[in-house]
Amino acid sequence: MSGTDERGDDPGNLQALFAPRSIAVIGASTDPGKIGGLPIAYLLASGFDGEVYPVNPKAGIVQGLKSYADVREIPGPVDLAICAVPNALARPAVEACAQKGVRALIMFTAGFAEVSPEGAALQAEMATIARAAGMRLAGPNCMGMANLRTGAIASFHGAFAQPIGRDGRIGLVSQSGAFGGLSVLMSRQRGVPFAHMITTGNEADVEAADGLLFLAGQPHVEVILLYIEGVRDGARFLQGLRLAHDAGKAVVAIKLGSTEVGGAAAASHTAALAGRDAVYDAVFRQYGVHRARSIEEFLELGCTVAVGGLPANETAGIVTVSGGVGVLMADDASTRGLRLPELSPRTQAQIKEMVPFAGTRNPLDVTGQVVNDRNLLNRAVDLLLADESAPATVITFQGAALARPDAEQAFVRPWMEIVARHPDRWFALTGTLSHEIRRTLDAAGIPAFAEPTHATRAAAALARIGAHLRRPLDIPATGDAPPLPTGPATELDALAVLRAAGLPVVDARSATDADEAVRAAEAIGFPVVLKLLSPDVVHKSDIGGVRLNLGNADAVREAFDAIVRAAAAAAPGARIDGCLVAPMVAGGVETIVGLTRDPIFGPVVMFGLGGVHVEVLGDVSFRVAPFGVDEAHRMIDEIRGARLLDEVRGRPAVDRDALAQALSRLSVAAAAWPASLVSIEANPFLVLEDGAMALDAVMIGDG
Repeated sequence: MSGTDERGDDPGNLQALFAPRSIAVIGASTDPGKIGGLPIAYLLASGFDGEVYPVNPKAGIVQGLKSYADVREIPGPVDLAICAVPNALARPAVEACAQKGVRALIMFTAGFAEVSPEGAALQAEMATIARAAGMRLAGPNCMGMANLRTGAIASFHGAFAQPIGRDGRIGLVSQSGAFGGLSVLMSRQRGVPFAHMITTGNEADVEAADGLLFLAGQPHVEVILLYIEGVRDGARFLQGLRLAHDAGKAVVAIKLGSTEVGGAAAASHTAALAGRDAVYDAVFRQYGVHRARSIEEFLELGCTVAVGGLPANETAGIVTVSGGVGVLMADDASTRGLRLPELSPRTQAQIKEMVPFAGTRNPLDVTGQVVNDRNLLNRAVDLLLADESAPATVITFQGAALARPDAEQAFVRPWMEIVARHPDRWFALTGTLSHEIRRTLDAAGIPAFAEPTHATRAAAALARIGAHLRRPLDIPATGDAPPLPTGPATELDALAVLRAAGLPVVDARSATDADEAVRAAEAIGFPVVLKLLSPDVVHKSDIGGVRLNLGNADAVREAFDAIVRAAAAAAPGARIDGCLVAPMVAGGVETIVGLTRDPIFGPVVMFGLGGVHVEVLGDVSFRVAPFGVDEAHRMIDEIRGARLLDEVRGRPAVDRDALAQALSRLSVAAAAWPASLVSIEANPFLVLEDGAMALDAVMIGDG
């Protein structure tokens, strides 16, 4: 097989990079403790069954293997080459690999884009050489990757100095090499091995999205962990999340970095609030990714999925030997969105017969009587799961009982029997744990936690992930883009664009003089609103450019003249096209519906309550376009003030369906609009008891 063969199972040469059959190490060292020697030592120790080719012009034998002076002298094909040479030799190494037909290259070498503009230019040159040869380049400044299922350890991190099992079900993609290695080390200490570790370094070519795409296609990977500082190719990253979802794989992410707001954001609420981090949050919610807030949570969730899978739904039962801890767990579970159904009177009575002083509602407190009656816990859980409310998840707190010398026989074995009788339930055990007890529970598929609230945290997070994986992604097809005006846009232009996108808009008309404004008002019907019509003034009310509740012709004439005078005084250079005349609409709930363009993920739709809520509280939600009506409803439910859309103090509920339709239609249009449309928003977008409409609109182009 030559290096330029097209392998059917290797689109984009990702298989050659992440599951290579042959590996060359350029800069191979005879010292197994050096960076150039560690990958060879790891490959030999791991039992990698492919070919390993050391490349060292000064040594004929490297760690017992025949060495070659140049990668081009290797007689067989090379899937993957590791570059562990000084910075000055890196570019020649890339050229040699390209000439050899190497399919993928990992560059450990540092000193490129991370240090200087000159380094960035050299990095770009190497990427160009690799791309022209059809060779994938991982790094530079990269700690490599490890396929622990095959023993292909292409890294120099110390985490691989000890053997790691080949039955892992966790895949990790990390833009930080040190974090990738640390994660492998911590998972091994936890006793739940990884299947893959992928680090991407400077990402001259191979990005985090490539690792995500590869892992999404691996049947043995059940959970994907992402440690990212930023995504370069948003479309490819979303493709990876779609594939992971379709394959039923849980995804947990740590995303670093604070909100970034562009300089032009001040002209639009949508753009101002859509900081980069807010958009990542939206992507994670939309695609069912759990965003972890600590390394401990990140790895714990990954290990928990690998051990126990995902709960069937968000219902949970808590069984405890301590009433106080049970309440603590119940509070945490409820706060995180788990539902704790109350047990039926019949079941509660049966439990009281066993333990008269038990707590029986849920949490189920069987008290310390489990010490005297070793079968009590079994019977209590069986009753819980036979109840008409039978929860999908059962979490038990066993306190210090698990630290007893006879814990395995007295408490763990009975618990494993419970699990065996109820294979369709998700179980977790908490208490004082030894490593041996935890390994026994892991082997039985029972996640175990020392901290009780970590069990409820995991159950809630995984229940949400499972719920997302069970429903199809709501991504509608897009059609032709609705037309956009050329040049600067007035409010009337913006309303026309929204109407063309399928959103309901107010009956607004333009008037170039006071008489025309009166005729428009009479045609619409009093009372009306007059607003300045100018492509140069975004916030009209700030300069006296809005008059409300005008009830007759004289009021309209006076308002028109006053608006034009105020605009001329406050914005003397602004173009004034007259006034917009629209009906005065009362009632309903004011919301904001907006679109902005993210530099990574493209068009992003925003929703929130209008007025002071968006100005002061920033109570908004986002989604990447396009999305359907069901996703729009979830978007609406996310804001803290969503209950204001329901019946409140005698005011009827407003039309959520009309609002969701508008959000979805805007997203579908946005996915087809060109990048020249920077943002458009309706504020207020009034949601009525029956229907909705945009009352005001602002559109900003890149010109």
